[in-house]
Amino acid sequence: MNDKIVLITGATGGIGKAAAIALAKQGFTVVIHGRNLQKTEQVCEEIRTATGNDKIDLIVANLFSLKDVRNMANSFKQKYKRLDVLVNNAGGIMGKDRETTIDGVEKTMAVNLLAPFLLTALLLDILKNSNDGRIINVSSNSHKLNAKPDFDDLSLEKGYNPLRAYGNAKLFLIWITQHLSQTFNQQGIKNITANALHPGAVATNFGVESNLGAVLNFIAKLARPLFKTPEQGADTIVYLATSGEVKHSSGKYFVNRKQASVAEKYYSEKNEKAVWDYCMENTKAFKSPVNLEHPGSK
Repeated sequence: MNDKIVLITGATGGIGKAAAIALAKQGFTVVIHGRNLQKTEQVCEEIRTATGNDKIDLIVANLFSLKDVRNMANSFKQKYKRLDVLVNNAGGIMGKDRETTIDGVEKTMAVNLLAPFLLTALLLDILKNSNDGRIINVSSNSHKLNAKPDFDDLSLEKGYNPLRAYGNAKLFLIWITQHLSQTFNQQGIKNITANALHPGAVATNFGVESNLGAVLNFIAKLARPLFKTPEQGADTIVYLATSGEVKHSSGKYFVNRKQASVAEKYYSEKNEKAVWDYCMENTKAFKSPVNLEHPGSK
């Protein structure tokens, strides 16, 4: 009997919901995250009905608020003393005009980078209670196509563009995944891995409500019929959550179940450290005591 516990953010639709259904069919206790209580309850019931698995739970939070992220982690830990798989799936492309959150952070960075960074930090202590803890960060090929970071302006106060912001955030999420893996290695944590993936272009509601500007909106509409189904998009998530083949893989980036290359154009230890420090600085008021740094951290 499978007694593993998975938490999936952004799981009321799209690839998050598809991954939740697939893992529920394998007997996982599945905790889905959503922003709206009524919708999240409805999706819980749909998953129970579709899979015959009653071990479906929910948690509600607005990931644009770091306080909500902290409350979400605390709520989870009050109910569960172990976490086997954390899937940081929630994310999104914002509109053509730059907006900030209640915390004063640019929205793309808040939901695609800072929320998964903080949630992971806050849940590390119970991930350590798993004999096979897995952190899965959903990135994007946009890190190759659209990223153009300015390391003196990580919040894009100048030169904001929704696709550039999204590409940057997804590139930085891969770097954070790599850095986490190195930290685990340096701290002698052998029972947790961290990997990232590109799910492919998927026909979901992702980005549909974003006003990207007339040209990009038109291109996105034309391309949608060519996209993967949510189930196809979720396949690599499910693979990374369950396969014995990747039990000891960490700090890697996967596409279609295979390890893939990461864009190297902007990478340096200095730039990775700038991103790590940006995340640490912007989440420090909400942090748990878990030490994410290692001696002589880059």
